[in-house]
Amino acid sequence: MAEGYRRRELRRRRRRRRAKTWCFNGKESDPAKLGRHFSTSFDSVKVKPTSLKSLIDVNSRRKNWNPIPIPFRTIPEPRGQDLDFVNVAHSHLVHSDWNKLNALSIHLTPFRVKHVLLKIQKDHVLSLEFFNWVKTRNPTSHSLETHSVILHILTKNQKFKSAESVLRSLLVSGSLELPAKVFDVILYSYRICDSSPRVFDLLFKTYAHAKKFRNATDAFYQMKDYGFLPTTKSCNAYLSSLLDLHRVDIALGFYREMRCCRLSPNVYTFNIVIHAFCKSGKLEKAMEVLREMEILGFSPTVASYNTLIAGYCNKGLMSLAMKLKSSMGKDGVHPNGVTFNTLINGFCKEGKLHEANTVFNEMKALNLAPTIVTYNTLISGYSQVGKSEMSNRLYEDMLKNGVKADILTYNALILGLCKEGKTKKAAYLVKELDKDNLVPNASTFSALISGQCVRKNSDRAFQLFKTMIRSGFHPNENTYSMLFSTLCKNEDFDGAVQVLNDMIDRSMVPDSGTLFELHKGLSQCAKNQLAMILCKKLEDRHLMPKGFDKSKVISSQPENEDKTS
Repeated sequence: MAEGYRRRELRRRRRRRRAKTWCFNGKESDPAKLGRHFSTSFDSVKVKPTSLKSLIDVNSRRKNWNPIPIPFRTIPEPRGQDLDFVNVAHSHLVHSDWNKLNALSIHLTPFRVKHVLLKIQKDHVLSLEFFNWVKTRNPTSHSLETHSVILHILTKNQKFKSAESVLRSLLVSGSLELPAKVFDVILYSYRICDSSPRVFDLLFKTYAHAKKFRNATDAFYQMKDYGFLPTTKSCNAYLSSLLDLHRVDIALGFYREMRCCRLSPNVYTFNIVIHAFCKSGKLEKAMEVLREMEILGFSPTVASYNTLIAGYCNKGLMSLAMKLKSSMGKDGVHPNGVTFNTLINGFCKEGKLHEANTVFNEMKALNLAPTIVTYNTLISGYSQVGKSEMSNRLYEDMLKNGVKADILTYNALILGLCKEGKTKKAAYLVKELDKDNLVPNASTFSALISGQCVRKNSDRAFQLFKTMIRSGFHPNENTYSMLFSTLCKNEDFDGAVQVLNDMIDRSMVPDSGTLFELHKGLSQCAKNQLAMILCKKLEDRHLMPKGFDKSKVISSQPENEDKTS
C-alpha cells in the first residue's frame, strides 16, 4: 500500500515537472513540449463533438484517466501550553470577548492559529473574523497552512468571494515561489477540513482573474491528476482573461481541452470561442461554432451575432455582415444598438457613407435610440472625407435628441472643418468646449494644426504646436510629418529643425523628400554644419529614411558655400 502510494506520488511529481517546461508568459516557450498543455492548432478545436467517433474517443480518454487518491495527512495535536492557549482562545471567541483575546495576541503562533481555526471551523463567520483579527494583531502568525484552512472553511460554506479575496491577498504579498506551494498545502489539509472540491476550482479561477496563466494551467493539471475539474464558469474566466491579453492560440487550445475532459460549455463559453476565432481572423471557424451551439441545443444570443458581425466588419466584408444581421430575426434574435453601431462603423471605415446612413435610418425606424457612439462614428466618417455640412447636420440632430456631445464629437467636427480649410469655424468650436466643460486634447490640437497646414499658414501651425507641447500633449506621427513638410515648404527652416529634433527624440522617421528639402534650405542659408549634425543624429538613432541620398547633400555643400562666401 505504501509502495503504491509512493509510485503515484512520483508520477504526480513527474507530471508537474513536465507541466512547468512551458511558460504562457512567453519567457520559456518550447512548442515541442506543448502537448502536455493545450494544443494551439486552430484545426484541432473540434466543432462537431456530438459525432459517435468523438464521443468514443472522449469516453476512452475518461476510462484511461486514473486519478491519484487524495493524501491523508495527520497533524500534531496541541499539547501543554499550546493546548491551553487553543482552549482559552476558543472560549473567548465563543463568548465574543475580544478584549481578553487581544491580551493573548502576542502569544500567537501559526500552529496555534491553525488549531483555533480547526476548532471553530463550523462557524465560518467567526472563523473569518478570527483570521482577519490575527492578520491585524500579529500578521507573522499566519502561514500557508492557516490560509489553506480558512480557504477550506469558506469554500465549504460557499463563501467564494471572501475566499477569493483571502487568496488574492496571499498571492499578492507572497514570493514568486509561493504559487508552486499553494496547491500542495491546500491538498494536504483537504481531508483534515473535510473540504469541498470547490476549493481547487477557487484556486484555478483566482489565478485566471489575476491573469497568472502559467499558475492557472499548473493548477488545472494538478486538479485533473487528483480527479477534480474546474467549473464551466471558472473555465470561462480563464478563456476571457486569455483573450484580454490576446492569447488566442492558448484560449482555443484550452477550449479543446475542456471538451476532451467533457466539461460542458455554456452560451458564454461559445461566445468567447467565437470571439477568439474572430480575433484570429478565422471567420469560417467562428461560424462553425455558431452552428455547433445550435446542434447542442444552445440558442445564439445577440452577443454571439454581434461578435461575428464585428469580425466581418473588421475584414471589410460588409455584405456578409449585413446578411448575418438579416438572419438574426429568423433565429428569434433581434439586433440591438451594438449591432447597428458596429455596422455603421464598418461602413464608415470603408468610406461607404451612404450605406452607413441607410443603417442609421433603419436603426431609428426600429425605435432604437442612437447613442453618442452612433453619432460620433457618423460625424467622424463624414469629417474624414471633408463633408463638414453633413457632420454639422448630424451634430444638430444629436443635440435635438438629447444626446450630449463629448470631446470626440468636437474633435471630429473640428477635423472636418480643418480639412476644408475652415479654420475660423474650427476655432469657434474650440471656444464652445468651455461651455460643455470639455478640455482640448491631443486630437484637438492635431486637427487645428492640420487645418493651418492645409492653408499653408506655417506660423500659426507652429504656434499651435508649441501650445500643444506646453499643454502636455504630443502630436502623432502624421501631425509631425505634415507640420515638418509645411515649415520646409514655407522656408521656415528654424521651425523645421526644431520639429525634426522633436521627431528624433520620439524616434520618428522623417519623410525623405522633406528631409532633402530641409538640407537643401539649410545649405542655401550657409548652415551646412547644422545639416550634417542632423544627418548624423538620424544615423546614430537608426532613423534615416529610405531613399534619402546623403551623398547628394554632401556634394551640394561646396557649391553652396562658394555662393555664400
